[in-house]
Amino acid sequence: MKPAAAEAVRVQQELQLESGLGLQIQFTSQPDVVLAFESLANATKKIELLSVREEGNRTLANVFVPDGGLAHFEQYVADYLAEKKGSKNQALDRRKLFDAIESIRTAEIRALWTDAPELLPADPATAFWWEVWLPVRGAGQRQAVVEDFKKLARLADCVVSDKQANFPERTVLLMYGSQQQLSRSVMTLNCVAELRYAKETAEFFDGMEVEEQRQWADDLLRRALLQPADDAPRVCLLDSGVTHAHPLLEPLMDATDLHTVEPAWGVDDQADHGTGLAGLAAYGDLTDALSSADAISVPHRLESVKLLPSEGANEGDARHHAYLFAEGVARPEISAPARTRVFTSAVTASDYRDRGRPSSWSAAVDGLAADADGAGENPRLFVLSAGNNRDANAWATYPDCLATNLVHDPGQAWNAITVGACTNKIDTQGHPSLNPIAEAGGLSPFTTTTQTWDRAWPLKPDVVLEGGNVAKDDLGASWMTSLSLLTAHNQPQARLFTTSNATSAASALCAGMAARIMAAYPHLRAETVRALLVHSAQWSDAMRAMYLPPTPNKDHFVNLIRHCGWGTPDLNRALWSAGDSLTLVVEDLVHPYAKVQGKGVVTRDMNLHSLPWPKDELEALQDTPVEMRVTLSYFVEPNPSARGVASKYHYPSHRLRFDVQRALDASTDHFIARLNAAAQREDEGGGDPVNPSDPNWLLGGQRRHRGSLHQDVWKGTAAELASRGFIAVYPSAGWWRTRPALERYALPARYSLVVSIRTPQTDVDLYAAVAQKLPVANVVAVET
Repeated sequence: MKPAAAEAVRVQQELQLESGLGLQIQFTSQPDVVLAFESLANATKKIELLSVREEGNRTLANVFVPDGGLAHFEQYVADYLAEKKGSKNQALDRRKLFDAIESIRTAEIRALWTDAPELLPADPATAFWWEVWLPVRGAGQRQAVVEDFKKLARLADCVVSDKQANFPERTVLLMYGSQQQLSRSVMTLNCVAELRYAKETAEFFDGMEVEEQRQWADDLLRRALLQPADDAPRVCLLDSGVTHAHPLLEPLMDATDLHTVEPAWGVDDQADHGTGLAGLAAYGDLTDALSSADAISVPHRLESVKLLPSEGANEGDARHHAYLFAEGVARPEISAPARTRVFTSAVTASDYRDRGRPSSWSAAVDGLAADADGAGENPRLFVLSAGNNRDANAWATYPDCLATNLVHDPGQAWNAITVGACTNKIDTQGHPSLNPIAEAGGLSPFTTTTQTWDRAWPLKPDVVLEGGNVAKDDLGASWMTSLSLLTAHNQPQARLFTTSNATSAASALCAGMAARIMAAYPHLRAETVRALLVHSAQWSDAMRAMYLPPTPNKDHFVNLIRHCGWGTPDLNRALWSAGDSLTLVVEDLVHPYAKVQGKGVVTRDMNLHSLPWPKDELEALQDTPVEMRVTLSYFVEPNPSARGVASKYHYPSHRLRFDVQRALDASTDHFIARLNAAAQREDEGGGDPVNPSDPNWLLGGQRRHRGSLHQDVWKGTAAELASRGFIAVYPSAGWWRTRPALERYALPARYSLVVSIRTPQTDVDLYAAVAQKLPVANVVAVET
């Protein structure tokens, strides 16, 4: 140990370090023996215990020993070997301490690592952000320790942030580098008390000076993989405009991609809202993008329509929302009619008095989505924010406030993807008096729900994505930078980064995800992209815990959906099918109605789709649990009116349903006959078609068929699933049928059907078996 200490002192003197000479020593205990680590410290000798951690059945303690202090431990060893006794025959040799020690060595990175072991990269050359905890080492020494560490880090080619958090006995810095860099000199580790994986938050980047922000933005652009302009789908933001000059956005849009519904407003973002949403739609949360050293793919581009002069509702405008929204959609389509795009808007009404009833605004969205004015030739995909709860007093009552703050107009649009907000942001580090309100994976306090909507209206929101969190203390609740998402600032000459949150941010993330699906599968219909997104969503454990009792029934799952949608979508799950998950996508159309002499308008066609599941392989799995998820997506032509306010028959042009063959169907013919009988009952005035109960579904037929996107999950055994060989898509009543004078009853209805099965990991490769039955060009099979 002496040569190491001498070398440490020599290097410290050579580098003119000011925080004190010395060496860090690591003590490792015997297996399953308690190490009396407190006795390693000695305040009078300035020997400091820096950190203690458990590794398996051993304890590791790190101690800083100042220059000359090593003799103190040498005396301990000499006394131990001599079994030294006191005047009363008591042991003076610290036998309890030394009997517990297995080894003593100079400190290394793993010994200083006090975070979860799996977070330390296996490859020593992997660079990442570290949280470096430095000792203070006495009065007036804090900054000397900090400056010494920064000097050593620079010599190792590491990057250290200018910001620091001060605590009574520690100073915390953020550093970017690898284990290899940090280990180049024993002296670098000599300055360190603990090492942890940095929890990057928006606060870290938002607090930088603009020049430092510019360096981070330049690094991100170097790593960005951009798609050629002609081939890329667009995210079209209907919001407050976008600042095109922002360096992260300029490569993704041309000046001709900026539009406005009112020329006097211009196209730039004065409200600092649309630019932030553009950044999220393009790159996601910049906290993640900037913290990574990996390449980031951006396969889509951006468009902007300035829909309002400032953030918020369109209050005081003589023209109503529906007109402006339609105008906003028309602008980019006139400019570039051949482009594939997803429209997204976080502009909502300031209240939620509609409570699910269609408004002129939401009906306009539905009409545009269905391309009602174009005979359904070019449907459009819309992603809408659910609307926000900005009441700090309400946040303090979380989660009760979620049930009473309802989705805002136009979020009730049947054909749109309505996006609520969840959160995984819980880091209030540096603010010890504040605690996050929502737990990781729970609903964001900003989000809105549909718990008190009439049961006739759609199940909204459809999905939830990251929308940030809020924190509270004894004085109340407030939002925090560290609990928000990082994105692009609308005034890049002053600042490049700012924060965003709530369902606005969540909807922008969802739109970006939809565009990535469009880029991967450019020929998919808008209805299919919507279906894939919702199909990929999963509830977190926190969401389930909030709204599901230990033994939930179907109404409990409806309540869960009216708060959390179908959960958070997973882009990888939407794009690909893993070895234990099979996904079949069907794009088709059906003629729902026909006019029959003497009978009027009746239901006409039903489509039957064969499910290509490998029956032999499923039967071989016997009682293995299997989950089948079915998503049916189509767009309705709206017909809003006050007649029958809560009647769904007066609003949608048509309604479609799905049903899956079950064990009680003795044959396929029996399955078809059962559905025909149900349709006949409806034709004869019996209301909704009623089929025998199929209890293994989460929702069941009476609850899932609301709105124009129907999803349900069947759970059972592999052997039971083997008998379910067909799925039917069939019509139910809508105004195309009930309003024959409008002569729409002969029109076809497009739909997209997504069906997947998942099993636990087994030795059976279901995907390979399906591929033999159904030729597929991609992992997601598309049948037309």
